[in-house]
Amino acid sequence: MKMRLLMMFWTLLTATAGFAQAQLPDFTELAEKQGPAVVNVSTTQVMKSNRFGPGLPFDEDDPAFEFFHRFMPRQIPGMPREFKNQSLGSGFIISSDGHILTNAHVVDGADEVQVKLTDKREFKAKVIGTDKRTDVALIKIEASGLPVVRLGDPAHLRVGEWVVAIGSPFGFDNSVTAGIVSAKGRSLPQENFVPFIQTDVAINPGNSGGPLFNMKGEVVGINSQIYSRSGGYMGVSFAIPIDVAMEVQSQLRSGGKVSRGRIGVAIQEVTRELADSFGLAKPQGALVASVEKGTPADKAGIEAGDVILKFDGKTVIQSNDLPRMVGATRPGSRAVVQVWRKGATKDLTVTVAEMPDDKGDAPLRHGGKSPDKGVPNKLGLVLSEPTAEQRRQLGVDHGVVVEDVRNGAARTDLRPGDVILALINKGAQTDVKSIEQFNSLLAKFDKTSTATLLVRRGDSQTFITIRGMSEK
Repeated sequence: MKMRLLMMFWTLLTATAGFAQAQLPDFTELAEKQGPAVVNVSTTQVMKSNRFGPGLPFDEDDPAFEFFHRFMPRQIPGMPREFKNQSLGSGFIISSDGHILTNAHVVDGADEVQVKLTDKREFKAKVIGTDKRTDVALIKIEASGLPVVRLGDPAHLRVGEWVVAIGSPFGFDNSVTAGIVSAKGRSLPQENFVPFIQTDVAINPGNSGGPLFNMKGEVVGINSQIYSRSGGYMGVSFAIPIDVAMEVQSQLRSGGKVSRGRIGVAIQEVTRELADSFGLAKPQGALVASVEKGTPADKAGIEAGDVILKFDGKTVIQSNDLPRMVGATRPGSRAVVQVWRKGATKDLTVTVAEMPDDKGDAPLRHGGKSPDKGVPNKLGLVLSEPTAEQRRQLGVDHGVVVEDVRNGAARTDLRPGDVILALINKGAQTDVKSIEQFNSLLAKFDKTSTATLLVRRGDSQTFITIRGMSEK
């Protein structure tokens, strides 16, 4: 009996092991076939030092240099006037005549770019163009008959499916790592034009610019970033979808730069509370927080408080969809924008402008007087009415200033210095003219209600939802 039970257990154990083995993917054929099209990219940047060494924060053209020249007239013995900064990355061949895709940050600022193939041949590469907004670069080596990758469609990727990365982590050429797709369409801070593919594939310094393959051996992305607190892999990696990268390289190849559209709006996500405030049936679209004067959006009649539901016939599901749609639109073309305004949809026609090559963020002005001993209102806010000079400086003609944030406002994102411009409820927007009027509007809400405020913060506007207002 015992022997029979042991035999049954053994049969079950081997069957389970065989099943598990059958389910695990085999990456050997993919690595053998696709590996030769993956390259090592090494860059050299020549750094010039002044005669006192590379550690000083200025060069010989800086007035501060004269001070050090007087007291340290000689160059440090043995200190070179130039030194080289070297870095490593990866790339992959997309045409047999030597066009290669990699990351912009891999070749940014490089004086020399070297490409090494798996057959040990090395070539000096020319940078055709880079696009920092998507972190895509196109480089070229003089060669022919090179192996090329096959391109896939990221739209067909499914969360949970296996993917493979090949690259040069820490300089170890043609290293293969595998994992699964963790999420799609990820938005990262300051990265509005790329719907990143998130994976748990091991990506480390040196993998940047390398390909991400699906199990068919097709490139579906370019490995670009990792989320890390240590500088190394921690299980969260991000890849640029290959369709985005190929559109960028097409423009780089033809003109050396990427042209993008813009309409001149600042937007934010539509939360459930904001959707309720604006009378939307569900959270969707992109909420317009502010409109730049003189821009296409301003000329088309788009207003702060509008929710953009469609752009050029395409539905805006989340706010981060809009920058990608607008950016992909050819400057000078006309597009119909469907907005939600005061409980109804409205179609507006906008002529898309071209985005400047390098637009920095405008500096924010932080204002507001020092908190006084005022009595907090129903929201726990101590308010003041701006003087004529303050209104002129802020560029507003109405509103109240948040002087202090007390207990009751702990559930809000309001800060001292914010200017409350309007209150929105069920799509109806009321401009705030005085403290008395604002408090009167709040009196109509009970502690279970929510309200949405249009707030000026520095040089920008945003919508802030107040939840659960209680008496103070």
